[in-house]
Amino acid sequence: MFVKAKPSSTHLWLIATDGGKAERLTSGTWSLFTGFLMSEISWSPDGEKIAFKRFETPYSGDLISTINTVDISTKKINRITTKTVQKDAIHLEGKPIFSPDGNSISYQFNLKNVGYGSDILYKSLNSSEEKNLTAAIDRCFFNAEWSSDSKALFVAANDYNTVSLWMQPLNGMAKKISLGNLCINGAYGYQFSVGKNNAIALIASTSQSPNELYYLSNPDAAPQKLTHFNKEMDAFTFGKQETVSWKSDQFTPNGILTFPPDFDPKKKYPLVVEPHGGPRSASKETFNVSAQLKAAQGYIVFQPNYRGSDNMGYGFSEAINGDMGEGPGRDVMQGIKELKKRPYIDGNNMAVTGWSYGGFMTTWLIGNYQGWKCAVAGAAVTDWFEQYTQSDVGAIYHYEVGNGKSPFTDKKVKENWIKNSPITYAENVKIPTLILSNTEDERVPISQSYKYFRVLQDIGTETKFMAFPVSGHYPADPLRQKEIQKYILGWLDTYLK
Repeated sequence: MFVKAKPSSTHLWLIATDGGKAERLTSGTWSLFTGFLMSEISWSPDGEKIAFKRFETPYSGDLISTINTVDISTKKINRITTKTVQKDAIHLEGKPIFSPDGNSISYQFNLKNVGYGSDILYKSLNSSEEKNLTAAIDRCFFNAEWSSDSKALFVAANDYNTVSLWMQPLNGMAKKISLGNLCINGAYGYQFSVGKNNAIALIASTSQSPNELYYLSNPDAAPQKLTHFNKEMDAFTFGKQETVSWKSDQFTPNGILTFPPDFDPKKKYPLVVEPHGGPRSASKETFNVSAQLKAAQGYIVFQPNYRGSDNMGYGFSEAINGDMGEGPGRDVMQGIKELKKRPYIDGNNMAVTGWSYGGFMTTWLIGNYQGWKCAVAGAAVTDWFEQYTQSDVGAIYHYEVGNGKSPFTDKKVKENWIKNSPITYAENVKIPTLILSNTEDERVPISQSYKYFRVLQDIGTETKFMAFPVSGHYPADPLRQKEIQKYILGWLDTYLK
């Protein structure tokens, strides 16, 4: 049996809210969906046009998109942005939003030629004016909201140890909104909305309290808590958090420490290292269920923001390109070295656990550094060749791991991919290792976990492999999420206590 059909293009259709016949608005070999990336759409205030993100092909490897509009009545399509599309480069324009007055569109663009993270640009629909509004803010932005008067954009991004919110005028300097100890919820897009008179609603948490809905009557107002959906959590005492930083090569990475609720500085505690996924993401002072669960069992949890994290600017984020393992690994180990100076850290009783790129970093660390008691690797990237050829986002690694070159055409790139694949060092692993994966994970295919498991079995390392019969990169249902945490805690308790 052979699959011969090409991927189908996805297009815009219009249908009345009360039903009826659907009206097709766009057609052609181009697409609004590629199997990985999907177009966001935005109606013009007058209801006459829709803005969307256009890909020239429906293939998941298509990393070129532009912002277009379609006229509802004439079906005429126009590209409204003017950036030159360069060959053999990532060019992703996305998330178009009409301004309330209908005279402008904001959109996201990856100016730095990386697959994740970008700036927010503005395009006038009445002139040729088009400019980068967030150029002066050295952070990675994913979404924006217009001010009610169409004169500014509100933008949010990971920022050191939190998610910050700025009000960025179309002309002038940005103003950071004061949110106190609140951290806006979200990843690769943040949950806030702007209303009349620039009132702001947002979903946020603190290190001690889960997500709730908050309201600012204006950008200068103090946040007011509107909901208390998680009031049952008030009965629990949670571990305090601390932001730590250290030197590593030319960088000063940071990370989050979560302490046991009954922490006593005169006692010693096992250290559980939990690198975040992404890698372009960040650990923050926010309510983190995974960290609090481990802290409640008597562990100090260290969540390092290694190079590649998106909380310290583009230079720090891009430093991982072509150096997926060694550089970030040094950052983590330098952080651990600093923590071992604290008398309450038991440096001889450590474990590491993570999911996705956190799973990659787990397998990298246990294959390249000694001193671990056990490890848990979830959905781990262990082989960049398999990730490149089988993942739904594989095309991105052509740029982020290969710096624009293929490992199958460039000998040095091939050698670097081998060097940066944890499977290369799997024979060094001598500690008990639990491996977790979804059977239908399209992001990090389960074959990489099978391969890693086989190596550990062959060399006699204690290991266990648990595959969950579900799709997606991480189980979405609460029962399996609870089950995963139970297995992780059980593994840690077995070898750290």
